[in-house]
Amino acid sequence: MSYENLLVETREHIATVTVNRPKVLNALNRKTVEELDACFRALQQDEDVRAVIITGAGEKAFIAGADIKELATYSPQEAKECSFRGQAVLNRIENLGKPSIAAINGYALGGGCELALACTLRIASQAARLGQPEVKLGMTPGYGGSQRLPRLIGKGMALQMILSGDPLSAEESLRWGLVNQVVPPEELLPAAEGIARKIIANSPLAVQYCMEAVEQGLNMSIEQGLFLESTLFGMSFATEDMREGARAFLEKRAPRFAGR
Repeated sequence: MSYENLLVETREHIATVTVNRPKVLNALNRKTVEELDACFRALQQDEDVRAVIITGAGEKAFIAGADIKELATYSPQEAKECSFRGQAVLNRIENLGKPSIAAINGYALGGGCELALACTLRIASQAARLGQPEVKLGMTPGYGGSQRLPRLIGKGMALQMILSGDPLSAEESLRWGLVNQVVPPEELLPAAEGIARKIIANSPLAVQYCMEAVEQGLNMSIEQGLFLESTLFGMSFATEDMREGARAFLEKRAPRFAGR
């Protein structure tokens, strides 16, 4: 499938999705959000894809936020509907069932920061800047930033980011726990691909179950989360991958996981 504002390449079970609007710093307009939805629907169904890397075209921006020219025309109801659309796409990314890695190559502001928050992991270039500057425009985060950010870095740090509207440097983002790793710009995609390759060397079902345990467990009590963990642990024992993994360990060889 071809897209107007996205570039998609799949190689060795890793799909790389590039938001391709560099002239406007890869801002998310309605068309791009719709294409992201269609793209991730397709990637979710593609059994050949076992991990996804998301990045932005050009050297300046990952995604510099929503398209303000478009937002400025919205009525309150249209703005609410825009928020619902964006949240739905980011929910799809978060619940993809496959790991997603945001390779943040520059500005990740507003909706761009929120998209990165929906990913499983975040790798930042030294040139990256992450922030939720909506208050500087008289609005609030609309694509999940007020919910995912405090869950990731804590209430106090999240409120400082959201209420000041000031962006964090890559190193500050690393210290705050907003990103997992910071690398030189030329090493960004290789680093993201390296992590993706390490993940997809493991059982796809075990990876999926682990992500489900963490994501769903964060919204449960500790007792409910532990019950979920035990349930998924038991389910993993019904898979061919678990039997193959155990055999490979005992036979001292690399496992050949089939995702079943």
